[in-house]
Amino acid sequence: MNLKTKIAACLMALALGFTSCNTDEAISEQNAQNTVNESTTELSTTSTAKVGNCAAVPGWASQNGGTTGGGSAAETTVTTYAQLKSAIENTSVKVIKVSGTITVTTRLSFQDQTGKTIYGASGAKLVSTNQTKDASGIINIKRCKNIIIRNLIFEGPGAYDTDGWDNAILDECTNVWVDHCEFRDGVDGNFDIKNKSDYISVTYSKFHYLKPPKAGGSGGSDDHRYSNLIGSSDGATGDRGKLRITFARCWWAPGCKERMPRVRYGKVHIVNSFFNSTVSNKCIAAGFEADIRVETNVFEGVKNPIDLMSSYTAVTVASDNVFTSVSGTKAGSGTAFTPPYSIVKLNASAVKSDISANAGATLGGNVCGSF
Repeated sequence: MNLKTKIAACLMALALGFTSCNTDEAISEQNAQNTVNESTTELSTTSTAKVGNCAAVPGWASQNGGTTGGGSAAETTVTTYAQLKSAIENTSVKVIKVSGTITVTTRLSFQDQTGKTIYGASGAKLVSTNQTKDASGIINIKRCKNIIIRNLIFEGPGAYDTDGWDNAILDECTNVWVDHCEFRDGVDGNFDIKNKSDYISVTYSKFHYLKPPKAGGSGGSDDHRYSNLIGSSDGATGDRGKLRITFARCWWAPGCKERMPRVRYGKVHIVNSFFNSTVSNKCIAAGFEADIRVETNVFEGVKNPIDLMSSYTAVTVASDNVFTSVSGTKAGSGTAFTPPYSIVKLNASAVKSDISANAGATLGGNVCGSF
């Protein structure tokens, strides 16, 4: 073995050794650097999110003063419905830790509060089995500001359109960060955002349906596996200029039929997300005055990735999206808004594997994952 060969072998051994010893943070940072080297257009020059830094919020929730939730306030741990209800309604409780599985017997009402975090320990789950019009749904968050919801599974009883409730709703809320949550099997939908809500970021969250839809509902569609509605009606003109929402690194997984999301009025940024529900009729749907930027996402085996409905403002579908075995519309129309923030973007080739592994309640608690 000549000297050059020996040196090359030593350097390779050192590289492998350092790689095996790196922390997750270092690995993520190196991956980000590799992405920059491969394609400088794939990574923004500055970032609103850093690895493991909960103070660096990604997307729209970083604006308007930012989103901190309950910060470092003392935690209140809850293991029962009564404890959870009490902690949510108590304005002096700023950080709630949900442990185990809690069955929500009556929909939780979280109203008129500022600066609060609700998060799940590993495996924490909020479950509703109620499919009635009045008592369905898990949580209704109304007129709240500066809220973080993290690492929770929201499980409903399955799609059954009784004009009922979603697993979760944001109603007239400002600066909310929903991070690493899983929403599945909602009655009317999984997670809706409406009524002048603004500056919202939804990151590393998973939406899907596992249970078969149940026939017999009064709402007009038995198979109501509609995941995410942004804006409740064309006539809700108070939403104009609001509903600024980022969906980043989210997964619309098998079982979703429509509304991934369906948008009215909002300036919605959908980036680095994965769509692979083969039962889909449509994925992203642009409705009345919708202004949507769609970039660096992966659509696999779906129908109508981009559905242009009526009276939308603009839908920009950037050239770096990936469409595999899809049918229907893939193109947008017009020029959408330019976000006032920058955000770290994965290379399109890394989206599927990253989101499949990390979207949903995959954290150990109230910690921030790699972004």
